[in-house]
Amino acid sequence: MTAAPVPPGVRAARRRDRRVYTRSHPVLFTLLAAGRHRTVTRLGGTVLVHGSDAYRHALTRVPLDRTAAGTTGGAARELSAGGSLFDQEGAGHRATRRAVAEGLGAAGVERLRPVWREVLTRRLAPLADGRTVDLVPLARELAGATVCALLGTGGDHEGVAVAAVHVAAAAVRGHLPGPRLPGTARAAARATARLEALLTRRSALGESEETALRAMLAVAAVNTTVAALPRAAAWCADAAWWDQAADDRLRPALVTELLRVIAPSPLLPRAAAAGGALDGCPVRAGDRLILVARHAARAHTDPPNIRNPAPPEVAQLVFGAGSHACPGARLARAQLDDALAALAAHRPAVVRARVDRSAALPGWRSLTVRSTVRPSEAR
Repeated sequence: MTAAPVPPGVRAARRRDRRVYTRSHPVLFTLLAAGRHRTVTRLGGTVLVHGSDAYRHALTRVPLDRTAAGTTGGAARELSAGGSLFDQEGAGHRATRRAVAEGLGAAGVERLRPVWREVLTRRLAPLADGRTVDLVPLARELAGATVCALLGTGGDHEGVAVAAVHVAAAAVRGHLPGPRLPGTARAAARATARLEALLTRRSALGESEETALRAMLAVAAVNTTVAALPRAAAWCADAAWWDQAADDRLRPALVTELLRVIAPSPLLPRAAAAGGALDGCPVRAGDRLILVARHAARAHTDPPNIRNPAPPEVAQLVFGAGSHACPGARLARAQLDDALAALAAHRPAVVRARVDRSAALPGWRSLTVRSTVRPSEAR
């Protein structure tokens, strides 16, 4: 049997989306792509994990050092006083995850939904008048407003979002391959201090929650939303999927497939705390693990397809696995679902796109769209 031909619109959407990788972190992603045909590859003390099963096993069967240098938890500890969701161990880590999960459960998401829907309604209104809208600042405000509502922190939503973007970018610059640029650590510390200052009010998660936790939650939520939402919209515009996005029955599957292929956090840097094996490759304590979520979820080979979607256990990998699964998965799906539904009324086309070369996660610096629906029909 031969594979079904890929429609021209889907090919165009994939070409556009590849630009966020090839132009934002070209050296890093060239290195990762070199080994993608093997499920696991060892390069000295680093183990690259590309296969779906090996990726899942790395998160569920290999003990991980959550505070090692070069990992997400290590970066969190460097940037703050510790105590964040990403670097806690044992009972403290589990207690924090439970507190976060309660705020991000079904009831919590429904409580937050009016916050981002108001941003969507207001920010997308110019499309009905034939004007353009840049979806990147929209995504920043949406993410900032949601995070502030989640944490019970008032104030400058846009400021929180911008600060969170700067923190992530500074952290990534300090951990990319090659020598660290002068001043990187100071820039990261300044960005973190500004974000923490914006989040000093008492958290809705509990009075004992540390500022560091709030800051790192903001960094994770804002950066994934700012990366994912514009990219998903570009896919729908280029592939002509607005009919699917407008259909309440089809949209959930579209959201799942888009998140699988977009893989907002395309790789997870981790470190092994003890020995093990991944698909026959020995893992030693202290090895650096580069878990390539994009490849594990088959995003590089299988475009979104709601009629032949990836198995749920594969699609879920972009949100981690087991005890290391992302507690914000439900929130991410709900936000993207509402965003696509709101955009579908305008059937927008992309009129201008610029890659963000300094962002922590592959994404657009600006993605400007214009409605293809006549103003009279949009109303």
